[in-house]
Amino acid sequence: MMSLVETMPQVEWTSVEDYLAAEQRSEVRHEYVGGAVNAMAGASDEHIALCMNLAFALRSQLRGKPCRVQMSEGKARLRVAEEEIFYYPDVMVAGDPRDTGRYFKRYPRVLIEVLSETTERIDPREKFLSYRQIETLEEYVLVAQDKMEVTVFRRANHWQSEVLRLPEQVLRLPSLSFSLPLKEVYEGVNLVKTG
Repeated sequence: MMSLVETMPQVEWTSVEDYLAAEQRSEVRHEYVGGAVNAMAGASDEHIALCMNLAFALRSQLRGKPCRVQMSEGKARLRVAEEEIFYYPDVMVAGDPRDTGRYFKRYPRVLIEVLSETTERIDPREKFLSYRQIETLEEYVLVAQDKMEVTVFRRANHWQSEVLRLPEQVLRLPSLSFSLPLKEVYEGVNLVKTG
């Protein structure tokens, strides 16, 4: 009889250098956690619309400021417990002058993740715990795609959550002097209830 360890799939370790080189050539995006490389699933129409609504509103309100908005293709690089990690946040706002890398940011100010069936367990837990280690991160935002619900975590509030569910409520990101009503966050999004 085989042991549990023998039946588990073996994860091949990849160096950061090999990961970054392969990622530049890959048509599929991959996240990297401590040497393990994981392919990312494709996004739904709702996911894409939410990312676009948020990224375009941020870009519009931040025009002329040193912050840069990236959507889906920009990587966040962090180090947690001696492990290198690369995530692809759905929307990222960075502007720290120390961020000189072309393919990733180490010092984002705001990170936004749109929840899906494949990420709804990882984004609020694993990624949230990891992202909180970023010294410059001020706000972390989770956006549901099957219902109108936005959860905001703020460093200034000791990472306590604020949940917004009504169209007239306003998503506020004080670190960017940004605000957007939920009805605009969800504009053009077909809220399909699952389950």
